[in-house]
Amino acid sequence: QVHLVESGGGSVQAGGSLRLSCDVSGRTQGTYCVGWSRQAPGKESEGVATLEDNGRTTYRDNVKGRFIISQDDTKSTLYLQMNDLNPEDTAVYTCAAEGPTCYYSDYDGIELFRYKGQGTQVTVSP
Repeated sequence: QVHLVESGGGSVQAGGSLRLSCDVSGRTQGTYCVGWSRQAPGKESEGVATLEDNGRTTYRDNVKGRFIISQDDTKSTLYLQMNDLNPEDTAVYTCAAEGPTCYYSDYDGIELFRYKGQGTQVTVSP
């Protein structure tokens, strides 16, 4: 059972940066996919970025060039560096994981990842 705990959310002005962290525990041997989704008020959840164990990343179009997904060498902490934030990025951000076999790892499939954290709020003011 993979356990995920996010941290690092908060409030920032437009143009600012935040880095989200997600502590990942309970991984077993195998290939995992990890990533971040977000849900804005009144909107459906959407995938933001994913990362495979082999280093392959995917991003939704409106965060490309601004957000960077990464993990530490031990794969116990997942990060999302968010730069040049705008009010449309305001949402609850949730980390997710799938494994020890990951059949589809793109950001648009993240809702199918079995393991999810509780989420952390990110608020961007104009």
